[in-house]
Amino acid sequence: MNDLRCRLASGTDLPAVVRLRDDAARWMLARGVTQQWQPGELGVEHFRKTMESGELWLAEKADEVVGAWELWWEDEAAWGQQSTAAGYVHRLMVDRTAVPRGTGRQLLRVAERHVAATGRELVRLDCLAGNARLTAYYLDAGYRAVGTKEGKPQPGGSFKSFTLLEKSVRDGAEAASLT
Repeated sequence: MNDLRCRLASGTDLPAVVRLRDDAARWMLARGVTQQWQPGELGVEHFRKTMESGELWLAEKADEVVGAWELWWEDEAAWGQQSTAAGYVHRLMVDRTAVPRGTGRQLLRVAERHVAATGRELVRLDCLAGNARLTAYYLDAGYRAVGTKEGKPQPGGSFKSFTLLEKSVRDGAEAASLT
């Protein structure tokens, strides 16, 4: 991954993750994507809770946080109970001013390799049902749409509908390097 280094986040990283997420929300808004993320929607406490129940991963370049994603080991709110163990990627984001095009896809592959290394067969994720561009991004990355979730609860108490996508990573366990 060129000069990127991926690692688990610590508590001292949380303000940088909030900044990254808010910057990504502003980028989306500037491009007319108004329903996905809003600046100020998630703060340090959200990401601290993610670290307690799942994993928060960072990508760094020259010791600066330039990407992040959440990795959960269950997501019943969106997917219900599942018979096949999976990893669930949430809030994949990059600093578009600091990394080249394609970095998000690289980070997604790191997450996929990590999930495969745990012995899970699938990576699952979701995106706003009306976001055709993001859905196409994930389809192009090898995911397949498997359904929708109507009325999924969101931060702040709102409800939105999401496209559910998944990808098999059964053969990816041997490529578990996280650097």
